[in-house]
Amino acid sequence: MTEQTLGRLAEESWERFGDYDAVFYDGAWHRRHTLAARARRVCGGFVAAGVRPGDRVAVMMATSPDVAVVYQALWAAGAVVTPIVFLVGPEELRHILADSGAVAVVTSPELVETVRLAVPDEVRIFLDTGEFGELAQAPEHGPVSVDPGDLAALMYTGGTTGRAKGVKLSHRGLWQVAKDAFAMSHQEGLNRAIVPVPLSHAYGLIITVAEMHADEPQQAVLMRWFEPKPFLALAAEQRAQFGTVVPSMIQMLLAEPLDEHPLPDLAFLTCGAAPLGRETLLEFERRMPGTQILEGYGMTETSAVTTFNPPGRRRIGSVGLPLPGYTLTIRDNSGEPVESGDIGEICIRGSSLMLGYWGGLSSPIVDGELRTGDIGCLDDDGYLYVVDRKKDLIIRGGFNVFPRDVEDTLNRHPDVVMSGVVGRPDPRHGEEVVAFVQLRPGAELAEEELIGWVRDRVGRVKYPREVHFVDTIPVTSVLKIDRKELRGRL
Repeated sequence: MTEQTLGRLAEESWERFGDYDAVFYDGAWHRRHTLAARARRVCGGFVAAGVRPGDRVAVMMATSPDVAVVYQALWAAGAVVTPIVFLVGPEELRHILADSGAVAVVTSPELVETVRLAVPDEVRIFLDTGEFGELAQAPEHGPVSVDPGDLAALMYTGGTTGRAKGVKLSHRGLWQVAKDAFAMSHQEGLNRAIVPVPLSHAYGLIITVAEMHADEPQQAVLMRWFEPKPFLALAAEQRAQFGTVVPSMIQMLLAEPLDEHPLPDLAFLTCGAAPLGRETLLEFERRMPGTQILEGYGMTETSAVTTFNPPGRRRIGSVGLPLPGYTLTIRDNSGEPVESGDIGEICIRGSSLMLGYWGGLSSPIVDGELRTGDIGCLDDDGYLYVVDRKKDLIIRGGFNVFPRDVEDTLNRHPDVVMSGVVGRPDPRHGEEVVAFVQLRPGAELAEEELIGWVRDRVGRVKYPREVHFVDTIPVTSVLKIDRKELRGRL
């Protein structure tokens, strides 16, 4: 491989192996060369429709094999993929389309009404109506010439804390991170993955690119969206050997009778997008023997992956070692590096960082180093430990309270499925600690009882002074705890 562009990478990956069953979806297997031919035809369809190199094309689709087909076709056409998670509403979609200047939207039939509410007349809608309808009727088209430094994806992030910002990611950056992530995570002979994460998120997109670096045939079992019972059934039926999850999925799975769903083939789950509590990890592995959770860490601004726990060398509680192209430094509030083991802001340097924010918005990259806003520390061997988001920090009476610490403790209670902790303004203490808690079906637990249980474990500063029992903990479109929504309930 010499040209670090994603359209060329797709072609090389299709040529590397013969034809085989590559993707299982909706009860059927899809052949690799059939998907490749469709991607080439869809590329031809985009070119015939006037999509040009550098054009932004929004992709708002439920997960299916055609998401990767569209990505590969757009990269081959030289266009910029602008993925949009299928759960966003018309208002946010309207903002992303206007901000990005997208010339077209590709969508699924069940999402087309939302798209039509948001799309101006000049933006064309391409509808996936089975094997890609009109787009796939064009002659096959190979990849056009683009520069590795050109824009490959415009990923919108930050919508839970304000207006979503477009993150500019290059072909070279995505190519390199995907290659390094695959090399660090792959175990020879483990080739069948179950994929319940949205392909329209940075996590899902990098999975798509990483598969194109594979040195042996890979198979993917796709879920349109995650539900715990279907996940367990599908993983067993298709004998999945590994999978990709986020922490809230682990929490939902723990609410199921896992001993009734043995998965002897499932060797590991990669987990990212948010921190996973140590006790949650240990409980899952106790109830699902033979399956390890390998945590990683990344941001959209770092092309999705920054660190990962290598198989056989993981450290529980850590999100792993940096990918070869990244260097991590922990800095204090004055910007000075701290000692090993000390907590500070995680700062990242490397060639695969974003090119900046779309529209010239202020960038958190200072002198070539990304200031992440995440709090963590490094041990003597370079393993990273993430504490929490800097912006989620609660300061009560001058003491720092990290919501994750309190949530991890709450989630250890046998009657708790999931929790979310936020700060409420308080005239006496500055902020007060408030917890929202989802109980297991049939469980009965008094607020005072749970507060006392947590206080005994986290001390008299961190424990929540009020608890709200809720049917479900709200999550964002990528299944992170929606703290903005929780704060709004106060």
